[in-house]
Amino acid sequence: MAEQPQTTPQTIGIIMNGVSGRMGYRQHLVRSILAIREQGGVLLADGETRVQVEPILVGRSEKKLADLAAEHGIEHYTTNLDEALADDRWQIYADFLVTKARAAALKKAIAAGKAIYTEKPTAESFEEALELARLAEEAGIKNGVVHDKLYLPGLQKLKRLIDSGFFGRILSVRGEFGYWVFEGDWQPAQRPSWNYRAEDGGGIIVDMFPHWNYVLENLFGRVESVYAKAVTEIPERVDERGERYPATADDAAYAIFELEGGVVAQLNSSWTTRVNRDELVEFQVDGTHGSAVVGLFGCKIQPRNATPKPVWNPDLADEHDYAGDWIESPGNREFENGFKTQWEEFIRHVVEDAPNHYDFLAGARGVLLAEAGLRSSAEGRRVEIPVVDVPTAPVTTGDASAAGADLATELAGLR
Repeated sequence: MAEQPQTTPQTIGIIMNGVSGRMGYRQHLVRSILAIREQGGVLLADGETRVQVEPILVGRSEKKLADLAAEHGIEHYTTNLDEALADDRWQIYADFLVTKARAAALKKAIAAGKAIYTEKPTAESFEEALELARLAEEAGIKNGVVHDKLYLPGLQKLKRLIDSGFFGRILSVRGEFGYWVFEGDWQPAQRPSWNYRAEDGGGIIVDMFPHWNYVLENLFGRVESVYAKAVTEIPERVDERGERYPATADDAAYAIFELEGGVVAQLNSSWTTRVNRDELVEFQVDGTHGSAVVGLFGCKIQPRNATPKPVWNPDLADEHDYAGDWIESPGNREFENGFKTQWEEFIRHVVEDAPNHYDFLAGARGVLLAEAGLRSSAEGRRVEIPVVDVPTAPVTTGDASAAGADLATELAGLR
């Protein structure tokens, strides 16, 4: 039999802006794009065709870019974003910049007609995030926003439990996220100092509420309201140069979310807590037929017919091993890096129009929840979250969308 000719995979060029940062380098460049390149590209729906990836690195420091390119065998890099956007070799623009710089770069990429894949939050304000969604829709470009937590093994196991009906009627969700971020004096901080300056786009609500929005709406239902308390518990920190600075952004937030269908979610987010749980983030989901405790990787379950019967007695020590009553849920399949998995899905979306649910509008909803959380904390009350659609006209203050106009107006003064 004659040997079958080897087909050369088509190549898609990707502008990667902000790869010298922690997230852009580690998760998006090394663990996603370079891992995809190493495996020979993204396999398409026909099971035979592969699309190989070719990145061009973009940033402000030519030396840093050159070092990264040499280390990883990357041919292309530049400090000129406009030139990269003008080059037809690059079909996708990917953004990992700090939040303050993101919206302007995304607008350039939209004007250049590129498909866009970006970190969140997509903008500093809900109005601007919604404007990006409108501009992308009018330009007819494909767009995606990172929803990495949904791809974690623990949350994928949780999704499987939900879809199987394991919980019966879901009653509530309780989540704990966080760890102690060192102040920077006697030990270096694990996070960049801008995270703790509101004027630079920092704050745990801005950072985490967009995550909570997509986790809640994709697993349990749309967020209909939020009551939040944001606090700055460490008022002074030390930056990367060893200089003290006032921490003006919130470093802890405590929130209750009401979801469609009556589910109540209580989520605590903190960079000022010491960890006493199996993983840095854990969710407990309680339902009429069973409960689950889920982390980044683990998933423990307790069905109704295996639930113990605790009896409250403050006069006697309780020696029952409650942790031993939970059953570890098996994975039953191998889970890859979540960032890489979503990258592959987005490339398939660009190349063969595969489904993509996590677009700029989803990103705007995350920004809206963050702003509503800040407003709730500032005013000490529950804030309702409107249904948001892409507007058909340019967004201006007080006209973000038919449903969200009033809220957008009031939120404008909180940033």
